[in-house]
Amino acid sequence: MEERYTIVDAKNKLTSIIHSVETGKAVKLTRHGRPVAVLLSIKDYQRLSRKREGFCNALNSWRNNLLKEGIVVTGEEFDGVRDNSSGRDVDLLC
Repeated sequence: MEERYTIVDAKNKLTSIIHSVETGKAVKLTRHGRPVAVLLSIKDYQRLSRKREGFCNALNSWRNNLLKEGIVVTGEEFDGVRDNSSGRDVDLLC
């Protein structure tokens, strides 16, 4: 079960809450019974806030890593994977 504290309770129990957060538990803070904030560890925060690589960069990194091992990926390996059918008819005019 997740830990939840009112803002007033969190203020009075901050040291205990920080210790809990450091163990990897996220803690929700509430105001009038509604969640308004979440406390989480710096490790979790850094993981969530780091910039993502993007698909093209990830694909190129993957290809470069394979190339270092002498494996060349041209794209022909995936030719039979994609469905080339035209798909369904869609009317975009309302």
